[in-house]
Amino acid sequence: MTRARADIARTSGYFLVSLFTGVFWFSLLVPLLAASVGTMVVWVGLPLLALTGLLARGAADIERSWLRVTLGVDLPRPYRPLPEGNLFSQARGLLTDPATWRDLLYWVIMLPLGIIEFTMVMALWPAVLALALLPFYQQWLPYHFEVDLGWLGTWVVDDFLSSLPVTALGVALGLVLLPLFKVVARGHAALARVLLGPSRTSVLSAEAQRLHASRARGVEAAEAERRRIERDLHDGAQQRLVSVAMGLGRARGKLDSDPDAARELIAEAHADAKLAISELRDLARGIYPSVLGDRGLDAALSSLAARCPIPVSVSVEVDPRPPTAVESTAYFTVAEALTNIAKHSGATEAQVKVTRTDSSVVVEITDNGHGGAVVRPGGGLAGLADRAATIDGVVVVVSPVGGPTVIRTELPCAW
Repeated sequence: MTRARADIARTSGYFLVSLFTGVFWFSLLVPLLAASVGTMVVWVGLPLLALTGLLARGAADIERSWLRVTLGVDLPRPYRPLPEGNLFSQARGLLTDPATWRDLLYWVIMLPLGIIEFTMVMALWPAVLALALLPFYQQWLPYHFEVDLGWLGTWVVDDFLSSLPVTALGVALGLVLLPLFKVVARGHAALARVLLGPSRTSVLSAEAQRLHASRARGVEAAEAERRRIERDLHDGAQQRLVSVAMGLGRARGKLDSDPDAARELIAEAHADAKLAISELRDLARGIYPSVLGDRGLDAALSSLAARCPIPVSVSVEVDPRPPTAVESTAYFTVAEALTNIAKHSGATEAQVKVTRTDSSVVVEITDNGHGGAVVRPGGGLAGLADRAATIDGVVVVVSPVGGPTVIRTELPCAW
């Protein structure tokens, strides 16, 4: 209930101020626009029109901030970047941007709209207060209210008790005004989104650019993973298997002439074969751990925590089970984060918390280390962001100097 009162108070405050802002900017921008158009035949018109556009943008920036505080409408700036070059090219870029003209249109509409909203607040809320508080001041009124109720008689309002039904009427009117003001506020917010926010075309263009960048980062991450697997195979298991083959070849040559040396070579080859199997198992776990596919994210993350050199508490609540790609990304995000924590953070403990929402899986890794972690190109945290970007995930790192460090990853379950 407190929040509802705060919302209606902010909305009413905005409606009171909107008249004055609407009158001020209308009185400033419309005459400037008319003067700009009228003097366009001479050189004064273009710079005056550019000045009008700049003022409209500045007024719109203030309005967007004010709307965010009062009506809770968060509108990003919709303007195209101004071209580099001289003032003429920048003025042309400003005036050819449709967002500039939408700003001007908003301030033209704000004059009549502000009058309506201001009148609503000044007429309706005082009426509600006058009716609701009538029992407390009716004795000082120089007259009494009389209402003819027909065959029921006449209702005379001349004392505290007889005024109570009027109070009930005022409260009822206030309850009606609450949703009415919210509807008007939503309508104003919708108008602001259309005129002061980015257009649908620009939103789609920005989304396409984001998806293109996300896919590019995903391709780079997959290529880096492929190179890592090739390097591990070449430098690890492949060398071990070559050593096994060479050892067995030498043992076969000595089998008849020197059985004892042959047995030693076979023992060495056997040891190398076991090391190769272990390295291949680790490599397979790095590609996709079997425990993740068999037992799910809880068991897989618990195994990671058990192998970490510092104590790690794990909390996983992901019912229903997320898609395989999300599970894999969450697993490797935690694996990379715990590796970084063990190597660089100086932490003595860490926590891993994984939760499921209706549309995403949220992974939070927290440690009590010295903090100061930043996302650098080519670094481990950048690798986490690249991996999450393959499925449109987002990684946020909060790591003040002195700690703690929190890595929060949100992975959508549908894309």
